[in-house]
Amino acid sequence: MHFIQALVNGILFGTTYGIAAIGLSLIFGTMRIIFLAQGTFIVFFAYVVYFLFTLLGIDPYIALVIVIPIALLLGWLMYYSIFKEAAALEDRNISLLLAVGLMYLVENIMLVAWTADPRSIVTPYTGLVFRPFEIVIPFTKLIALIIALVSTAGVYFFLKKTLIGTAVRAASEDMVSTTLMGINPNFVNAVAFAIGIGLAGISGVAFASIFPFDPGYGFTFAIKALIALALGGIGNVAGALLGGILLGVIESLASFYVGGGWADAISYGVFILVLSLRPQGITGKALKKA
Repeated sequence: MHFIQALVNGILFGTTYGIAAIGLSLIFGTMRIIFLAQGTFIVFFAYVVYFLFTLLGIDPYIALVIVIPIALLLGWLMYYSIFKEAAALEDRNISLLLAVGLMYLVENIMLVAWTADPRSIVTPYTGLVFRPFEIVIPFTKLIALIIALVSTAGVYFFLKKTLIGTAVRAASEDMVSTTLMGINPNFVNAVAFAIGIGLAGISGVAFASIFPFDPGYGFTFAIKALIALALGGIGNVAGALLGGILLGVIESLASFYVGGGWADAISYGVFILVLSLRPQGITGKALKKA
């Protein structure tokens, strides 16, 4: 029973990693950069949800209808104002450095504006739990799982069933050929970037509803999302979610059987093993060797 409880805890917690990993996958797929600021923006939107709740009394989940449009618009504006020129360069290190600089800029702005004191959201249902077969399932973590599944399905539908989504998928395969077919690369990049930040907003809502947070947690969260992406496979929406869940399970079982202090070390060790032995991830196709 303890094993099952730890397994359930890992699945529920890993969904927040999964949402962030999907956003990273979209941005990397089109722009070929590792957007390390993703975690910082998740924390930023957690603060947005916190203040909407404490100042205006807006429920965190209702705040999704406010946070998502703001996040999409912010992503669109960030691409055109910060990443547009760098995205056109062959040297992707410029975009990576921009992402790192943006991460520290936003983190320090949050530190100055809101201090390093942890914040948390306490609602009437925060302590609500379900106990099927004596397994404890917190309501907020269950909602996070539902949000993750709906987000994954939404992104999958967008990429597979819409013209713009098809353009994004084509650009992720071959940007040059996509451009020759008359598709504006900046438009495709901006769409992918906006959705990536939109998913950061969704993840921020889920995260703020479950855990305390502070400005410094962004980098850690970005690394965890990167590990989830590596586990699931780049370019696979469902794989990114699966990778997040798998990472959550690994950390939960490690904490239970080995100790909480070893959870991060084990997850980073798994990250190195996956990149060394199966760099395409558990759902990706085998990569061609040089």
